[in-house]
Amino acid sequence: MSSTRPPARPGLTLHRRIAEIAATQWDLCAGDDNPFVSHAFLCALEDSGSVDARTGWLPQHMVLRMADGSIAAVAPMYVKSHSFGEYVFDQQWARAFEDAGGAYYPKLQVAVPFSPVPGPRLLVRADLRGDAHMARTLIAALRQVCGELGLSSTHVTFCEPGEYDLMGDEGWLQRLGVQYHWDNPGYGGFDDFLGTLASRKRKTLRRERRDANNCGLVFETLRGPDITEELWDHFYRFYLSTVDRKWGSAYLRRPFFSLLSQRLGARVVLMIARQQDGTPVAGALNLMGRDTLYGRNWGCERGDWPFLHFELCYYRAMDFAISHGLRRVEAGAQGEHKLQRGYRPCLTHSAHWIEHPGLRHAVAEFLGHERTAILGEMQALDAMTPYRTSD
Repeated sequence: MSSTRPPARPGLTLHRRIAEIAATQWDLCAGDDNPFVSHAFLCALEDSGSVDARTGWLPQHMVLRMADGSIAAVAPMYVKSHSFGEYVFDQQWARAFEDAGGAYYPKLQVAVPFSPVPGPRLLVRADLRGDAHMARTLIAALRQVCGELGLSSTHVTFCEPGEYDLMGDEGWLQRLGVQYHWDNPGYGGFDDFLGTLASRKRKTLRRERRDANNCGLVFETLRGPDITEELWDHFYRFYLSTVDRKWGSAYLRRPFFSLLSQRLGARVVLMIARQQDGTPVAGALNLMGRDTLYGRNWGCERGDWPFLHFELCYYRAMDFAISHGLRRVEAGAQGEHKLQRGYRPCLTHSAHWIEHPGLRHAVAEFLGHERTAILGEMQALDAMTPYRTSD
């Protein structure tokens, strides 16, 4: 991957390691709502070797400083030599540009690596978040860095709707996607949720939970420091096994999971299924934000237990959210089977700046057609949820 040079704008710096930026100042910008943009999470990716130039994710974290030297805004940013681990797929754009003689890679990615989790990407210090000028300054800086480094494009993926709108106003291309989230309006227990479902669907979910809990496994939920290194060893095998079956490339390295426990503490929520002899056989990793539980990774090493995936990843996540007063469970992308378990389709947002006028025009046309299809799909997906319809 090509080397980079610092930008010319006063007060703007790029950093090849997030450790170069004080954690306290980064987190003043990131806030504590979403753990994926925290200094601890991003640093764990780098310190574990999961994210670096060798893996095609070269950190170029952006920092904007005030005249007094204090940090006003940051953005988690990477120079990418491929499009893996992003979950907003632009490989067709890359092939089309390269077939026409262009060079799509390297590109800039403002994102959380390997994590299709919506959240803030333009991280502005709390006392400045109402200042639209500061956000626009950060957006302009992204374009400036893209041009100065001679890159094809900048992609801000899984951003918040307000950021999406602001970047659209600034001329960025906008892209929609679909994920599945479960909302908790204040249920007193899982039965309260079941009471909102159509009768036939309610019976199905009860049967799935009954069968999963009667198959001889023992379930437990552990948090942060209570997760032992031995248990992380088991979970990492689950993770590798699932990756091998579905995707064929494991992005995360074993030390990353240990660092999560050490640095994020009780925000790490691991749900484990064990055999009667205590041997772990499956696990689901979640991170907890201020009001949301985020499903992260799942894996099962061996055996064929009925509805284990649904119980461990979806139903127990709902139980946890209800008992801890969380408003939402985000189960991520893919899998219309989530709809039948009460997870509703939700739009995700990304914004893209493309330097080449011809490629920009072609992508804009593609996104226009895609947006129409996605909005139509959203209506069809919402009709597939199990909730009772009003008369």
